[in-house]
Amino acid sequence: MISFVRGPLIQIEEDSIVVEAGGIGLEIRVPLSVLEQLPPVGEEVNVHTYFQVREDGMSLYGFLNRQDKTMFRQLLSVNGIGPKGALGILSALDPDALRAAVVFGDAKAISRAPGIGMKTAQRVILDLKDKITMEQPAEIMEISGDSRKGKNGNQNPESQLFGAAREAVLALTALGYSNMEASKAVKKVELTEGMTTEAVLKESLKYL
Repeated sequence: MISFVRGPLIQIEEDSIVVEAGGIGLEIRVPLSVLEQLPPVGEEVNVHTYFQVREDGMSLYGFLNRQDKTMFRQLLSVNGIGPKGALGILSALDPDALRAAVVFGDAKAISRAPGIGMKTAQRVILDLKDKITMEQPAEIMEISGDSRKGKNGNQNPESQLFGAAREAVLALTALGYSNMEASKAVKKVELTEGMTTEAVLKESLKYL
């Protein structure tokens, strides 16, 4: 199994990249979230890969960190989701946003991916909700600053403040920003108790 590929970035296509490794150019299929983070052509990249062997050929799928590769493999475990569907989901939603959608049961967000209907999106949530813990989407939890502790000291991710932050991310994506850009902007906002979605959105726009 090819676990990762490290080498110069040779070419960038709409849904794939070519990385040189040992004098060989390897074509690696990637989601949009990876394309948005790539360095310029010619610079070295380290891509965590999933190697698939089928009767009709072999394919490499790549991600910039192990967590996102794990997310891809988890999507493949969902009945009816193949590599193309998994890449489509991870292109419509960056991995952080997808983890949040699963944790909070947001089938509508997942169904925005090409070829993914509401029933399939609900199946994704049903199959993955027990596999994705609140510790796994750590970057998503950071959106709410200290993740807002409840009275018993436990994390309360469904608090009003977290909801406002999450709605602000959705609002920014509706304005045309990518999920990654929106998430990063909201994470930079110093959230305080009682902030509304409008207030979070206004502060987030300062970082875009």
